[in-house]
Amino acid sequence: MHGTMESAAKLDALRERANSLPLEQYDPGDPELFKTDTFWPYFDRLRREDPVHYCKDSMFGPYWSVTRYNDIVEIETNHSVFSSASALGGITIRDIDPDLRRESFISMDPPRHAAQRKTVAPMFTPTHLDNLALNIRKRSAECLDNLPRGEVFDWVDRVSIELTTQMLAVLFDFPWEDRRKLTRWSDIATTIPGPDGLVATEDERQAELTECASYFARLWKERIAQPPKSDLLSMMAHGAATRDMDAKNFLGNLVLLIVGGNDTTRNTMSGSLHALSQHPEQYRKLRENPALLDSFVPEVIRWQTPLAHMRRTALTDFEFRGKEIKKGDKVVMWYVSGNRDEEAIEKPYEFIIDRARPRTHLSFGFGIHRCVGLRLAELQLKIIWEEILRRFDHIDVVGEPKRVYSSFVKGLEELPVKIAA
Repeated sequence: MHGTMESAAKLDALRERANSLPLEQYDPGDPELFKTDTFWPYFDRLRREDPVHYCKDSMFGPYWSVTRYNDIVEIETNHSVFSSASALGGITIRDIDPDLRRESFISMDPPRHAAQRKTVAPMFTPTHLDNLALNIRKRSAECLDNLPRGEVFDWVDRVSIELTTQMLAVLFDFPWEDRRKLTRWSDIATTIPGPDGLVATEDERQAELTECASYFARLWKERIAQPPKSDLLSMMAHGAATRDMDAKNFLGNLVLLIVGGNDTTRNTMSGSLHALSQHPEQYRKLRENPALLDSFVPEVIRWQTPLAHMRRTALTDFEFRGKEIKKGDKVVMWYVSGNRDEEAIEKPYEFIIDRARPRTHLSFGFGIHRCVGLRLAELQLKIIWEEILRRFDHIDVVGEPKRVYSSFVKGLEELPVKIAA
């Protein structure tokens, strides 16, 4: 959005609207703001004037917005007051019908959270990541070598989705020919039903999630009957804290691992190319010095912020920054705002691939719920860009991206690109 005169004029108009609207009318969680990429000035103003903001009425009901980096860290680490529990609503701004809530370790509080998380943690140890790296490199090379030259194609579908779905299939030891089901289930898990959505109704959404559960239940039975292996499903099937999960907890953890492994990596893969296309001087810097990938990767993850928020529920009345948060209130921590907070990050609106402290960001969360697979996400992004830089002098983005209608998943649905013949 920064650069051309046209986008500068558009930005000024957006800022004017965001600055003229009374704060009590603010609803920063409106998914339309994210689909149109017009939310930035709203969060800028909230950080300045009302960093802990109450929205009385929205499509998701009333909620608090926490928009500054350090405030988010404080909420994120105060488990005695702010709960992730699915029984209270879980981790997203959208409330799920109580009968349809499915517990996962990210939507548990201590001490139960640690035991289930520990079960899958061995997947992400340095030794295991070294083994996965060989697989990632091979698949990345194949994917890139098969891309068309001299014609426009969708980077999201051909590269971002394909590579993340392949990785998920490897992590779960999932039937290869059915791997795109994982992409579909990930999208279904986070979509907002409606006339323009992936599904029209919540019933349709639940039907597809039930299909996901029954497919995995078959695989689960196979894993239980086999000796323990090094895939996520086998780890859970044989883990003391997870082998006796009820059906809802089982599906909850599956959805968490699918979405965690799919949306975040997919959207940073797409976002990385889009960011470089908007900042040609940084693209040039990276081509001239591929060693900058070590700082480029976390900077892209900050810049894209693939999940815009996480939510907590207040367990008790609590005064925070002069505001009275009531027991049962929904509190939304806007990572996307914290990642542009001038008080915590120097020049946050600049994309700087050799930034001095690129890991100062909230994209993976903070504290005990910090993303369990963050090292794998960084590894995938680093390898794909190593392979891109070896092959292509330049990849041109030739149109505006189509963005996801969601204030939770901050992603690109389509990104038209062209590689010179």
